[in-house]
Amino acid sequence: MPEVPPPAKASVRSGEKFSQDGVTAIKHGVKVQRNGTPVARGEKPPWLRVSVPGAGRYVEVRQIVRENRLATVCEESLCPNLAECWSHGTATLMILGAVCTRACRFCAVSTGNPQGRLDADEPAHAAEAVRLMGLKYVVLTSVDRDDLSDGGAAHYAACVHAIRAASPETAVEALTPDFGGRQAAVAAVATSGLQVYAQNLETVRRLTHPVRDPRAGYEQTLDVLQMAKAAAPEVLTKTSLMLGLGETDAEIEQTLADARAADVDIVTFGQYLRPTANHLPVERYVPPEDFARYRAWGLEMGFLEVVAGPLVRSSYRAERVFARNNAGL
Repeated sequence: MPEVPPPAKASVRSGEKFSQDGVTAIKHGVKVQRNGTPVARGEKPPWLRVSVPGAGRYVEVRQIVRENRLATVCEESLCPNLAECWSHGTATLMILGAVCTRACRFCAVSTGNPQGRLDADEPAHAAEAVRLMGLKYVVLTSVDRDDLSDGGAAHYAACVHAIRAASPETAVEALTPDFGGRQAAVAAVATSGLQVYAQNLETVRRLTHPVRDPRAGYEQTLDVLQMAKAAAPEVLTKTSLMLGLGETDAEIEQTLADARAADVDIVTFGQYLRPTANHLPVERYVPPEDFARYRAWGLEMGFLEVVAGPLVRSSYRAERVFARNNAGL
């Protein structure tokens, strides 16, 4: 998502070098103003530039989406990897509505109380969208629904069942809310026929509550991932972290260790980008070499795969990771 420069003032930190006019500085390799904002709106490090979508499969999927008025998180979140993922037959669909009962400080989704409202036809619509798009791999994600007694787990499971019935060759990943830590809810989704169960830590332990809603929790997410693995040992478990929020290398390493101890199979790392001025500011732009280092740490710890890079999002290259694991590579 595009970043809106923060309005707040920022003090001069160690490692920042201001020019003689006292207006600009080089901070983490990026030219910034004294208040820490990019010199020009949208100006980011070169490694955050996205190539223009090309032709081929991407254009075909885009046309199907337009003609059938399908909604994808890929487009609505302005995902930088949209063209690449669509070209490889992967897309992310959002279920359970567009209003979240939580208010995480990194997320631009609307917050409120849906009052138990659910679209009973959504499983069928999701299955039809997957069929029309000819997806080989689909990620189902959603808002948090604390207004529902099971957090929306039964609806999630119904969507997975419908997709698998209509497109049995399509692999399904569920990027779920934490369902309030309810074991039965987690098990209902984990055993619904999906291939990957994901729940995101989002950040390191110390930053969890400045970043996530107070009802979310670092330990709760780890518990949910362990519950999913216990309910369906054959299902891969996965989590994701945003970097650039002020975490340290030691904290990243500890988070990897904690995830591995919870029997998590796959981890992804990506750069946090501020959606609006009301959200948490970016503390730093993490360079590609750091992402490569974090990936190496994870592989050394025994994860099946660690996907890490500035433009990586939680579902990035998901189909490749799954195919590689299925092939025993």
